[in-house]
Amino acid sequence: MWLARAPNAHTRRPAILSEGSYAAAPIAVLSFAPQMTEPDAVRLDKWLWAARFFKTRSLATAAIELGRVRRAGERVKPAHAVRPGERYEIQQGDHRIDVVVLSLSAVRGPASSAHNLYRETADSALWRERRAELRRFGAEPAQEIRGRPTKRDGRRLRDLPSD
Repeated sequence: MWLARAPNAHTRRPAILSEGSYAAAPIAVLSFAPQMTEPDAVRLDKWLWAARFFKTRSLATAAIELGRVRRAGERVKPAHAVRPGERYEIQQGDHRIDVVVLSLSAVRGPASSAHNLYRETADSALWRERRAELRRFGAEPAQEIRGRPTKRDGRRLRDLPSD
């Protein structure tokens, strides 16, 4: 039996033309690429991770459970279904960001595509700019205080001259 090979053996296979002779015939190529359709809803922890508010889903879940992510002022659960048009308040340290969901994604992509998932509200952007301006003039003195004073700090406080 004689077998004819196609130039690209991965996309073609031998087919029988007549008794004892073969020729190359195309193979049906299956695509396993993900569908590019937008889902109806995505879990909140997954969306926050995809929108790059948190580095891991575990951090996003922890923030949600601690009440640092709110929808319309109410606490939500990590499995809450996010839908376009909803407004969320996200607290990260001393920063608070108010965002409106524009589109959904369960896949973490580059920062440029993550920014297209939401829009920051005007009030939130103004508040953030004001905070940045205050930080530029000088740090708040209370931020330097870290917990309870040490023995050394206590001695220095006692040795300060009193008026």
